[in-house]
Amino acid sequence: MLEFRYLSKEKHLSYETLLIDKSEGIGTITLNRPEVLNAMSTILFREMNDAVSEMEADEQIKAVILTGAGDRAFTAGADIHEMTRNAENANPPPPDPERPEYAWRIGSCKKPTIGALNGLAYGGGAVLASSLDIRVGCERTKFRFLAAAYGRVNSTWSLPMQVGWPKAKELLLTARTVEADEALQIGLLNHLVNSDALMAKARELAELIVGNDARMVQGIKDLLIRDIGVTWREMYENELDAQASKLQPTPVLEGFKPFIDRKGRKA
Repeated sequence: MLEFRYLSKEKHLSYETLLIDKSEGIGTITLNRPEVLNAMSTILFREMNDAVSEMEADEQIKAVILTGAGDRAFTAGADIHEMTRNAENANPPPPDPERPEYAWRIGSCKKPTIGALNGLAYGGGAVLASSLDIRVGCERTKFRFLAAAYGRVNSTWSLPMQVGWPKAKELLLTARTVEADEALQIGLLNHLVNSDALMAKARELAELIVGNDARMVQGIKDLLIRDIGVTWREMYENELDAQASKLQPTPVLEGFKPFIDRKGRKA
């Protein structure tokens, strides 16, 4: 499941619609179109894919945080105004052939992903949020899975993994709003904090991940993804196979050195 990603066309050292920060093993991607609630235009979708691919390729980055600029929205989803203009255009720009794969590439990023959801996550924003490994929300966070309202389908692959079938069916079929408190209750949020503590909490979680064995962190995520849809026994056998191959245990003296250094040796 772990695979090499390619940047779309070329590696961007700077981005038009994103802000990028790399520090202390943590990469932060900020969707930066606050004037339109960080709506995901064609350019933003492509740049987000490229930025995640850049983080994957950077051996210094162990965890990735995604958030939105401003205090209103993580992202309102796809840029409907852009979509409408293209639909009305007699000669619209050709669709990006890779765009259908962007959501999967982000969801299956080999580095752990954390959403710092600073506001609403509607439509494609809810899809993006539900594909991340860990989600931290605040009092402004809310979700709407709007595909059915707009004659579309999405999130059938991501949302049930977070909230289970019964709740996923309700949210996808009704397209209703999920406020932050309910999101925490049903598992759509892992943590709910005040907005002024949002990024601190996201970084706290990222720092815990950075402090662990990156090979094992990425291997565990890979196993969890591969185990979806297989039997319990197959899950166990997948773990045994991994332990015997690419996830062989770190040698005892190396793996437990921090514990021994902290606690000292006992006879």
